[in-house]
Amino acid sequence: MAEKVLVAPKEEFGSGSYKTVFAANTNVAVFNLGDEFFAIEDVCTHDGGQLTGGEVEGEEVICPRHGARFCIKDGEARTPPAFEDVDTFDTEILDGKVYVLID
Repeated sequence: MAEKVLVAPKEEFGSGSYKTVFAANTNVAVFNLGDEFFAIEDVCTHDGGQLTGGEVEGEEVICPRHGARFCIKDGEARTPPAFEDVDTFDTEILDGKVYVLID
């Protein structure tokens, strides 16, 4: 059964914003894309740095160091220099709060 990790109240997320939590020994970035919530591991598979801090364009986050793009919805690495996808996690809204589900 998945563990629910509280991220924040839904009202604290504006569209296009993100928050991070530490869960399952990793940093997880939770993004609000048009009132849909998606969670990915907050790591660039190219160099191990954080993705958060990079710009969000549409459904992609751009690594702030080397410009690799990752799909926020499915974790796909879309441009070099990253070739490996990032892990994704399910999210849930319960009683007005955003949770990430960790297996």
